[in-house]
Amino acid sequence: MFLFEDYTLDVARGSLQTKDREVELRPKSFEVLCYLVENAGRLVTKEELLNTVWPNVVVTEESLSRCVSDVRKAINDSRQKIIKTVPGRGYRFAALVSQEADTGKISTIAAALAADTSAGSDAVGRPEMPIAGWPSVAVLPFANFSGDPQQEYFCDGITEDVITELSRFSELSVIARNSTFRYKGKTIDTRQIGRELGVRYVLEGSIRRDGNRVRINAQLVDAATGAHRWAERYDRELTDVFAVQDEVACTIAAILAAHVNKAETERVLLKPPASWEAYEYYLRSTQTFLLYEMSRRTKASLYEARRLLEQSLAIDPNYARAYAMLSWTLVYAYVEPVDDDYINPATIDRAHALAETAVHLDVRLPQAHAQLGWVLLWKRKHDAAIAEFEHAVTLNPNFVDNRIGHVLTYAGQPAKAVELLRSNTRLDPFQSPVWLAFMGHAYYVLECYDDAIRSLRECAARMPNSQFPHVGLAASYAQLKQLTEAKVEAKEVLRINPGFTIEKFKGLAVYKASTDLERRLDGLRKAGLPEG
Repeated sequence: MFLFEDYTLDVARGSLQTKDREVELRPKSFEVLCYLVENAGRLVTKEELLNTVWPNVVVTEESLSRCVSDVRKAINDSRQKIIKTVPGRGYRFAALVSQEADTGKISTIAAALAADTSAGSDAVGRPEMPIAGWPSVAVLPFANFSGDPQQEYFCDGITEDVITELSRFSELSVIARNSTFRYKGKTIDTRQIGRELGVRYVLEGSIRRDGNRVRINAQLVDAATGAHRWAERYDRELTDVFAVQDEVACTIAAILAAHVNKAETERVLLKPPASWEAYEYYLRSTQTFLLYEMSRRTKASLYEARRLLEQSLAIDPNYARAYAMLSWTLVYAYVEPVDDDYINPATIDRAHALAETAVHLDVRLPQAHAQLGWVLLWKRKHDAAIAEFEHAVTLNPNFVDNRIGHVLTYAGQPAKAVELLRSNTRLDPFQSPVWLAFMGHAYYVLECYDDAIRSLRECAARMPNSQFPHVGLAASYAQLKQLTEAKVEAKEVLRINPGFTIEKFKGLAVYKASTDLERRLDGLRKAGLPEG
């Protein structure tokens, strides 16, 4: 049994119900709805639907379109916010879906609240809910400051879209619309709302529309303390209402998720280790790994990150995120001269196995697919690597992982890499300096050496103990015939990695095109780095 929006879908009984009535659907339309709900969040192709709903029968796409139209009409989805059409490909069920467990209790706090109608329309004075073990968010209805009651639909639409987009982040528990809309029009302390809904964070906002201009304010509040964690304002021209609604909702969701993750990490750092559990060991390990990536780059910090991940897996052996992060630490050891794992084929094989385990444990986890793609790059499987990153974005269109820029550059698509890396800065407010290294690499392959130097200089300043920005700088300066600067950078490479040789570097220069490889090696030779 599945719950979404105001509907209950009972697959076994073949029924679709709201709180007060049963919704009629033709058998094939019901089958289409069931399949979309069961595969919520991912793209379901037309071919997949046709083969599932009409097995061994030849029917046209018109039959499928008619069924989808019937379903949309039945669930009041005329604006296509629940079932989204992916032009030329298929459909994606975008609403938050909760599944009822065998005990008859709903599996998520969000769904439990959605089903609870005993409190009536007034949410004040409801019993407190326990705080979820995962980061949890309630999106309150955006207030209409336009002075025009006709704009309520736009405010509600923004709120619903933000809820939908946030629900794509599997690390977040997002309270269902039914529960948060009980607070519409009420002035209640966010700390009380946090207690009543059992959430750590509350998003609230307002919308003011004036002619063809709209201003949207949003702010994230810590429900325990009432402190503001983040606030932003969006001013837009309303040439297309639905396009603006989608764009703002996606942007708010992605940035908010990043701030929630940062707040969760800060929260865990203040807790005594004895109270940590699997998720919190994972958060602590990511913080330790981030410090390793940016500055420390010592065996001790890398090994500490692994120890914390292993502790997480000891508590929860099926924790896909921890497997994916453990795989990532091995890839770093493969490409950085930390220990004997450096350019060791066995290391990348182990990283591959861990990434595949993560995907197997949670096939809908974007981070798992991205990590698998990252490993496949170093195994020189460029197309497969890109496909895994693309699948991660299909699972969550708001997912940001700058490593795809590096993959695209090695695959011979540096211009696309630059475009994507630039666009990611809008959605990720906490960019790692590695982003600069990837950008510099893409510029080098594009033969834009001045641009490469600008990015790599900043990266080297922020990551002083990494060899890669200095490798890129040495090659870029050499290609510009600035040999004095090139040799200074070559000395930095050898300071960080005394065993560096061009021959060893070839093992990490996983370019798809031989011309890109030769241009890279040519720059290193001109800079005076040892051949082998």
